Amino acid sequence: MWPDITPFSWPALLQCAICGALIGLERQLRGKPVGIRTSSLIIIGTYCFITLGQTVSDNNTDVSRVMSQVITGIGFLGAGVMMNRDGQIHGVTSAAVVWMLAALGITIGFGHGHSAVMMTGLIICILLGVDKLENSLRFLRKGVHAHLTDRRQKRKTKQTKTINLDD
Repeated sequence: MWPDITPFSWPALLQCAICGALIGLERQLRGKPVGIRTSSLIIIGTYCFITLGQTVSDNNTDVSRVMSQVITGIGFLGAGVMMNRDGQIHGVTSAAVVWMLAALGITIGFGHGHSAVMMTGLIICILLGVDKLENSLRFLRKGVHAHLTDRRQKRKTKQTKTINLDD
């Protein structure tokens, strides 16, 4: 028998861990920030704050304040994931993932764990599906993605020219 962890529940914590692990695995396998540990901890932490907010408050106003502060705080965490390199901003998707992880924790905290698991599937489909679409449909590779591809090709061309000049 599992020890009592009131006001938290083991099934909800398991849902947090599953959602965090699945999204974190996708990010980690692709070499992106916010892997399995970070994803799981963001969801569990958010769940804990929401659950505690519901426990200590008699009205929904206080819970909505806790939720708004979690959302604001997670925005700062997401901003820390983004970087500016060569005039291009990187990590925006990872920042959005951090934001969605908090949303999943809030969802589970309000007792909608099944919905959070379904949303996790949708998030993974978006992360994998849009990437496949961008790689297969040339017109979707505009903007930042096109610039990155162009830079990689220019670097390869430069390296080839340097090697040829040395011969």
